Amino acid sequence: MIRIFAGYDPREAVGYHVFCQSVIERTKRLVSITPLSGKQRDGTNAFTYQRFLVPFLCGYQGKAIFLDGSDMLMLADIEDLESLFDPRYAVQVVKHDYQTKHPRKYIGTPMEARNGDYPRKNWSSVVLWNCEHSRNRVLTPEFIEESTGEELHRFQWLPDSLIGELPREWNVLVGEHDHLRTKIAHYTLGIPEFDHYADCDYSKPWLNTKSRLLNGLINMKEISN
Repeated sequence: MIRIFAGYDPREAVGYHVFCQSVIERTKRLVSITPLSGKQRDGTNAFTYQRFLVPFLCGYQGKAIFLDGSDMLMLADIEDLESLFDPRYAVQVVKHDYQTKHPRKYIGTPMEARNGDYPRKNWSSVVLWNCEHSRNRVLTPEFIEESTGEELHRFQWLPDSLIGELPREWNVLVGEHDHLRTKIAHYTLGIPEFDHYADCDYSKPWLNTKSRLLNGLINMKEISN
């Protein structure tokens, strides 16, 4: 079974469910999807810090995948991502190195905010976790509560040699990157549910996935009646 932890923010609840639908539709493997949410801190979303609890939640055993979830769409089989696991590393991420083209994000919504640049931005939005790596045992609830966002999102508890690199197609930032082999579309500026992003790149597969999700719910309601 593939263990997946996905960020859930109630302000983007539809995005979380569309993401789960896209994962399930594209894999034949048994998957376990656990939503991660919690208290907001420093004006961040509801799962910004919870992602670093994944090794703890897994009892520091095995491997697991964290994805932002609420603003992503899976366009490939997640088994292909899991197959990239390399036990030499404590984590594996897509190592983005870019300057944003968009100074604001979530435009036209109550979530609208400045979209600043900082080192290792979006590295932690897709993480292939080696939960049993000894260097990840420091990730306790107490450690995470006491650490800053900068320390955590830049993986400062690890030497760079233990941060493995995933192919870029596993975390393509919509509106920032062009990529024809996209396997995970990451709507980091805003999901197509929001009017300003309704025609963004990869909006059609997102909206089509949402439609299939809602049709399934309607069919279930008809059956229950």
